[in-house]
Amino acid sequence: MSNALSGWPKIPPKLSPEQEAAREAFVAVWHEVLPTQYALIEKFNHGALADLPASPARFRTLEVGAGIGGHLPFEDLSRQDYYCLEYREEFCQRLRLLPSVKVIQGDIQLRTPFESGSFDRVVAIHVLEHLRDLPPAIDEIERVLASGGIFDVVLPCEGSPAYWLARKLSAERLFHRRFKMPYRPIIANEHVNTIFEILPLLTPRFRASRVRYFPLPIPSVYPNLCIAMRLIKP
Repeated sequence: MSNALSGWPKIPPKLSPEQEAAREAFVAVWHEVLPTQYALIEKFNHGALADLPASPARFRTLEVGAGIGGHLPFEDLSRQDYYCLEYREEFCQRLRLLPSVKVIQGDIQLRTPFESGSFDRVVAIHVLEHLRDLPPAIDEIERVLASGGIFDVVLPCEGSPAYWLARKLSAERLFHRRFKMPYRPIIANEHVNTIFEILPLLTPRFRASRVRYFPLPIPSVYPNLCIAMRLIKP
């Protein structure tokens, strides 16, 4: 079945220039606000899957959508050759100031410059919900990941009642206060994929070795805000 027949690539509502500017500004604001005002969920986002198995002794890791490097303090970089893939140039500039990482500006939805099977681990934290052409991105992640490699992914439970309410009380309130405009068109343009669309693309292709939910230890996306999965490529 083609991507178009499956619903991809997604074509979100078109934003006005003012909305586009507010969206880009808010992305930077949210990266700064989340670690300080919502530390508990941020600890889950970055800490749930940061531990490394004992073998191999050294990992080659690719983080997809690395942002401004918020995940890096949770990683043991002494055991890894760590690559950051980020498509925003302004974020790449900030990442290049950090030691011990290699930064590549690019888009995981397109062919990346890496050889097939060249990474032991791929990390994607709150990224897949943003990708307008998600199936090719999953194809590319699978391609660059070695056989038996780890795919660490954290997703918001987009589409669940709990997540909808939490966003109303946090990001939407902050956005409206700062930019004095409706948040709904912005988030519809950003979170183009729900948890119910993403999971069926992952489960047939990877084996789950660990699944964690936040904030409730209930194996369901409906009452929770996030899900963290350590997946293994067969």
